[in-house]
Amino acid sequence: MAPRNKKKPLWVVEKEKTRKGDGPESLWLFGLHAVRDALLNPNREKLRLVVTKNAHDRLAEDIAASGITPEVVEPRKFDVPLDAQSVHQGAAVQVMPLVWGSVSEICATKGDAPLVLLLDRVTDPHNVGAILRSAEVFGARAVIAPMRHSAPETGALAKTASGALERQPYLRIQNLSNAMRALKEMGYFLIGLDGTAEETLPQVLDKLPGVATALVLGAEGPGLRHLTRENCHTLAKIQFAGAFGSLNVSNAAAVGLYEVARRR
Repeated sequence: MAPRNKKKPLWVVEKEKTRKGDGPESLWLFGLHAVRDALLNPNREKLRLVVTKNAHDRLAEDIAASGITPEVVEPRKFDVPLDAQSVHQGAAVQVMPLVWGSVSEICATKGDAPLVLLLDRVTDPHNVGAILRSAEVFGARAVIAPMRHSAPETGALAKTASGALERQPYLRIQNLSNAMRALKEMGYFLIGLDGTAEETLPQVLDKLPGVATALVLGAEGPGLRHLTRENCHTLAKIQFAGAFGSLNVSNAAAVGLYEVARRR
């Protein structure tokens, strides 16, 4: 018997459509936290808001402040194009993607020592959402990822980010190598996180003066691509106590961000 085809998640389908040029430009954000922060973001273009009465009551002040007219529906008539497993909590808003600006605009040094993250082929929206949340907590100037082979802005990403998507710049660029070279020209020191590196991240950071820093992380499994590694100034590993030293990429990002932030 031939194996049954597994249904692709909606974010994968939308990403494939966008690559072909026939996908919708808007996206749906869902969940009370993600919807609330989108409603309160003046830079977010909001097209349609669908809520149950319970969710409307919980978001009433935020809906009023946003100026959008909600569609209040019964829970069984919550007809919004989301994955079946999406925990929407009775709230979903159709929005346009955020436009943050260019790497040179967002990441320019202004007499300070900013911190940025670069993601090389990190495609899981839940990982990227968690990274955006950590990036906001530790004061990263931006999270940068290539347009291809990276997680797009989706409802799942926004929900995992718990509001950080509305406040933390997520710059998706055409070419990661070009962005890395641009950061070097701006004075950033680029550190690739790699489990095979000889020095630990604290050892590398302790030798650096207070400079602009960029942490570069690769996908789980393959890690950093060869060209990405070459474009880093150096590589560093996260110190581990036992024989097993592999972290989920979002956890590795949080540890790396903390190590840099506590020295600033």
